[in-house]
Amino acid sequence: MTIIINLDIMLAKRKMQSKELASRIGVTVQNLSILKRGKARAVRLETLNAICKVLECQPGDILEFQDEAQD
Repeated sequence: MTIIINLDIMLAKRKMQSKELASRIGVTVQNLSILKRGKARAVRLETLNAICKVLECQPGDILEFQDEAQD
């Protein structure tokens, strides 16, 4: 199972750059980049809440569960 991060899609829909989002939610551009690339081990609910508030979206717009094929 894999969690897909669709933050780039939401940023494009809102015509916002990562730098602006990072500034508005109070995280570094580097930390936001780690999240966007799916390299983060965890996401704080406080951070997810701030992202959703700024981008005017739901958590499901950003996070997607994808079941890997079973062999």
